[in-house]
Amino acid sequence: MYLIIVESPTKARTLAKFLGDEYRIEASMGHVRDLPEKGGGMAIDVNHDFAPQYQVLSKKKQRVAELRELAKSAEVIYLAPDPDREGEAIAYHVAYLLQGGKKEEITDKRFRRVSFHEITETAIKESLKHPGSVNMQLVNAQQARRVLDRLVGYTLSPLLWRKVRRGLSAGRVQSVAVRLVVERELEIEAFVPEEYWEIFVTLSSRDVAGDLTVQLVKKSARAVVIKSEEEAKQIEKELEKSKYVVSDVVTEEQKSSPNPPFTTSLLQRAASNLFGWSAKQTMSVAQSLYEHGFITYHRTDSYNLAKEAIEAAREYIEHSFGKEYLPEKARVYKTKVASAQEAHEAIRPTQVTRTGEAVVGDKLSTNHQKLYELIRIRFLQCQMSDAVFDKTTILVEAGKYLLKADGKRVIFDGYVKLGKPSEESFLPPLSANQELSLVKVESQQKFTKPPGRYTEAGLIKELEKRGIGRPSTYAAIISTIQDRNYVVKENKSFAPTAIGRAVIEYLGKYFGNVIAYEFTANMEHDLDAIALGEKEWVKVVRSFWEPFSESVRVAEGGSERVKVPVEATGEKCPECHEGDMVIRTGRFGKFFSCSRYPDCKYKNQYKEVISGVVCPSCGGEIMARKSKKGAKFFGCVSYPTCTWAAWKLPGK
Repeated sequence: MYLIIVESPTKARTLAKFLGDEYRIEASMGHVRDLPEKGGGMAIDVNHDFAPQYQVLSKKKQRVAELRELAKSAEVIYLAPDPDREGEAIAYHVAYLLQGGKKEEITDKRFRRVSFHEITETAIKESLKHPGSVNMQLVNAQQARRVLDRLVGYTLSPLLWRKVRRGLSAGRVQSVAVRLVVERELEIEAFVPEEYWEIFVTLSSRDVAGDLTVQLVKKSARAVVIKSEEEAKQIEKELEKSKYVVSDVVTEEQKSSPNPPFTTSLLQRAASNLFGWSAKQTMSVAQSLYEHGFITYHRTDSYNLAKEAIEAAREYIEHSFGKEYLPEKARVYKTKVASAQEAHEAIRPTQVTRTGEAVVGDKLSTNHQKLYELIRIRFLQCQMSDAVFDKTTILVEAGKYLLKADGKRVIFDGYVKLGKPSEESFLPPLSANQELSLVKVESQQKFTKPPGRYTEAGLIKELEKRGIGRPSTYAAIISTIQDRNYVVKENKSFAPTAIGRAVIEYLGKYFGNVIAYEFTANMEHDLDAIALGEKEWVKVVRSFWEPFSESVRVAEGGSERVKVPVEATGEKCPECHEGDMVIRTGRFGKFFSCSRYPDCKYKNQYKEVISGVVCPSCGGEIMARKSKKGAKFFGCVSYPTCTWAAWKLPGK
């Protein structure tokens, strides 16, 4: 009997479709051995090479016992968790336990490591023909990350309890993500808008149908910057008296090339922008698609594509759309991420001919269909011809003023055929030296805008740009900083809470290097170097721990308790009648409290009542609520007497 151990039952069922009865396929149900769960202490021996004190997870003891029993009669044991660091660590710990749990080295010759970048019959059988061994460099990289995160969490969190508020926790990467959100909010608050004006002129020609709207761009050959209404009105008067002549008509051909295939971060960003999904939801749906064999492995930072996949895409494109939609040569995309693992592929469908309709069913939903089609279309587009446009610019002179209009027309749709139609803007067919008549002059007041808050897609993009975290960690990072109530989502964008600001202010003062962007990015590079065998994991951890532990010592002795800002309500405490009722931010969100706490322990649920909107069922007030998964919805304040609830406000 050949025993194959994967992570999930779904993956096990998919493999079973392609393999014979001589294979027994079992799921480890994720990690089986890890650092102790809650209450187990740090479990890192900082005095002896940071040796982690692993334990069999309490929920997995029976599963481990079952796997041990099966392993006794197995001729070969294939370790087949996911092809990344976490998967490699699971493979190692499973093998360690099944060989007796005494020797750290994997000495049992029956163990074989196999990786499936796609779960198809061909890929599975090919991988089983060429098994390898557990890659200890990847295991050490995962172990180093686990140890580092444990050291930070178990050292900083108690400090935050004493210096900021009980129940808080800190993370090596998560705290840096919160810092990004806090600093963006400070930029927004410090921003001073500046007034400016734009002027548009509508013109007509007796020879050509249709009006032309041009924008003022230059005055006396210099770019126009209009900062006041007075200045705008003066220019308007001059333009109303001017004669208008077409000075030039410039037409040029422009090409637009398709985007590369999806990496993990690009997929998360696209799903956020198009569907409003969280990174966590996107990864959950993608995991199901991978385990059912519909897409390749979804944790990747590589643009690489298998030669066979490119050939299949090119054949499909030519057959479905015609030869003109196929470039002469296959497109090859270079990954910009220096640490990308080029051996991995980008995310693509395992069968390009399979459309989204084939995905629904077998416990898969329309969400799986939507994400699959997004991946499939992006993959096909990346191998299609450029879209070609005619760009026309009409320049108009009015004395010392120069005005401009741009138009765009699709000549050949190319890869856009599979996407959203490209917007076109048509200009009337004018020629140089043609005289035009004034229809109207219009000025518009505008103000410069502050930088926007980070959306989920924007935060992922910024983390990736700065080299903070890895594609496989973005979903967990963003979920964690919300679960800890350091940031909240408002209108699809992140805003820091009062407690989030206080924590970052404190960490910045005493642990500036830990939440420094460059420091965190360099640590990611060190972890990559461990995975490549270029650095030793213990030395990397020690280089972090020694200065970090010194910072902790200084903060323990020298820092004062941080005061977390509160929001005033303008009302007196209903219990003591002396203090003011304020809104505080706690572990589970906002709540009402007395300003005299702890002398007065009054506390009540915070209700975010929406002004100007009434419940369509009973006519009462409506308040914002949160679902168990943290999603914002609206409900009647009289719940459970009135059960009206909706994702959107009435009339919106």
